[in-house]
Amino acid sequence: MLLRSFPLAAEEAPPFELKGSLFTLTVLHLFQLDRAVIERHLVEKIKQAPAFFNNTPVVIDLEGVTGPADGVDFVGLYELLRGHGMVPVGIRNGGPKLQAAARLAGLPMLPESRPVAAARKSEAHEPIARSRTVNHPIRSGQQVYAAEGDLIVLGAVSAGAEIIADGNIHVYGALRGRALAGIKGDVEARIFCHSLEAELISIVGRYRISEQIEPADRGKAMQIYLAEDRLVLEPLIH
Repeated sequence: MLLRSFPLAAEEAPPFELKGSLFTLTVLHLFQLDRAVIERHLVEKIKQAPAFFNNTPVVIDLEGVTGPADGVDFVGLYELLRGHGMVPVGIRNGGPKLQAAARLAGLPMLPESRPVAAARKSEAHEPIARSRTVNHPIRSGQQVYAAEGDLIVLGAVSAGAEIIADGNIHVYGALRGRALAGIKGDVEARIFCHSLEAELISIVGRYRISEQIEPADRGKAMQIYLAEDRLVLEPLIH
């Protein structure tokens, strides 16, 4: 008997690929679980910058919640945030009962962020040394990230663009987009720019949006840094 041989079928291309990535997440620090009170304050906050909160991924931090965990309406909280344009992606902190109630509502548990003290200690032993230089303007829709170092932009950052760094950010031009420095916990990180016109500035998650920047500071050469856990905006030239 003759056996016929057939070519092996080509392997099917995989339908997807999983990769780690970096995303900017807004953290909602809850102190109580009264839905009506939360909604009232949320509406006021959104009025300050409606576009900023539209389709914004949100992590719900439960560390500051006090009171009994029984009967917590996480489904209602999820619907409340979605109703105002936010996208809840998970929870952080909280006791076992709160975490269990959140999981039942479909909200996964996310890792805790590094404490500030731990961040300082880590920076002392692992100093940030590398930097990334971009020698052209950054256009709307682009995102540039400097891992384990500073980001230096030799040009303007357009509105709708996002620049991110583990260390400092230097912009030798107008900063009109979003700038996030010290995203891995470097509390000594700073943002420097020749003209502050930003949509958002952030250091270690402490942020200020465009509407919260004083008119006297806009269009000026500025540096932004943390002092006593709050953002300070200071002119580069006195």
